[in-house]
Amino acid sequence: MQKLLALLFFVLPLAAHAAATDKLKTFIAATHSAQANFTQEVVDKNGKRIQSASGTMQFVRPGKFRWVYQKPYEQIIVGDGKKFWMYDVDLNQVTVKKLDAALGGSPAALLSGSNEIERGFTLKDKGEKDGLEWLEAKPKSAESNFEKILMAFNSNSELRVMELFDAFGHRTVLRFSELKNNPSFSPQLFSFVPPKGADVLGE
Repeated sequence: MQKLLALLFFVLPLAAHAAATDKLKTFIAATHSAQANFTQEVVDKNGKRIQSASGTMQFVRPGKFRWVYQKPYEQIIVGDGKKFWMYDVDLNQVTVKKLDAALGGSPAALLSGSNEIERGFTLKDKGEKDGLEWLEAKPKSAESNFEKILMAFNSNSELRVMELFDAFGHRTVLRFSELKNNPSFSPQLFSFVPPKGADVLGE
């Protein structure tokens, strides 16, 4: 479940502003679509790595996204604007949910729908560290799967790192590369049809 949750919280290059909170708000208002490569690592409360993965992602706001995990397992996650699809290639199994239910009170609200980001999150600039400018976002809802999110931007106002902290002491670290802002995508990219013979769970 951890790998799935981490997929939903991606934020991309932002316009140049003085503070990370301003950059995030600018992104939400100005970015219609984006794509990038990513690596993902999950560490436990003792700092031990318990999972690592990599892949590619694309999204179009609001509510459409496609994440493809390539290593070490194959998994495709698609949001078509109404439904959330997760396809596990090895198991030949599809899980489908209503998009709102899948995103719910999670940090995915940072990217979906409304531009009123401060309704769901308390934002705080955390200053500079290791040459990056950091932002902290804490969900206001007690139903969120994460206690806080940290985002780090480079001097070109690109998001380089995102860290998600859950209630079990796990930390999910996403690192982004080859970021492209507002590319054009085919609508078919965000459409998903379960493969023939796949088990479909959910709606």
